Amino acid sequence: MKLIMISGGVRSGKSKFAEELATRCAAGSPVLYVATGRSYDAEMQQRIEAHQGRRPSHWGCIEAADSLVGSVRHYNAYSTVLVDTMSARIGNVLMSAPETKLRSQAITAAIQQEMQQWIVQLQTVTAAKEAKTETVIVVTDEAGLGGVAMTPLGRWFQDVVGDANQAVAAAADEVYFVVSGLPWRVKG
Repeated sequence: MKLIMISGGVRSGKSKFAEELATRCAAGSPVLYVATGRSYDAEMQQRIEAHQGRRPSHWGCIEAADSLVGSVRHYNAYSTVLVDTMSARIGNVLMSAPETKLRSQAITAAIQQEMQQWIVQLQTVTAAKEAKTETVIVVTDEAGLGGVAMTPLGRWFQDVVGDANQAVAAAADEVYFVVSGLPWRVKG
């Protein structure tokens, strides 16, 4: 199994690039799209609908807003899996934390543990004899390009996503950074 990570800033074109890459990797076979976004407001709902509108109708889709680890059991029915986005999954956890728990070490540790478990489970499940999965593509936001966030929640998000990105990038076979719609291969 090949793990490919695609990072970039907001609206950089990383999801579109990931979808194009998944289409090429699948070579006509259906792709499993693992959606992590959660609709918090009308603008986020429009973003989700735009992503849905771009996907081919023959792709599979599962919602994983609450757990990336729980989604892995579905991967082996597909040769190519696209997780969009890891950073949204992390944001879901942080957004659900009460304000009194901002910067909670327990929540931060739980997120780090989930990301490590996802990587291990991904490698274990796709290494099985009956595994069909050849490529897993994970999209994430590059959280450190815009300066230090102005709010405690924003800074926490940057820190946790930055750590998760580093862990996944270390495990990935290929890493791309997308700038203004242009992918730049930085690993592999």
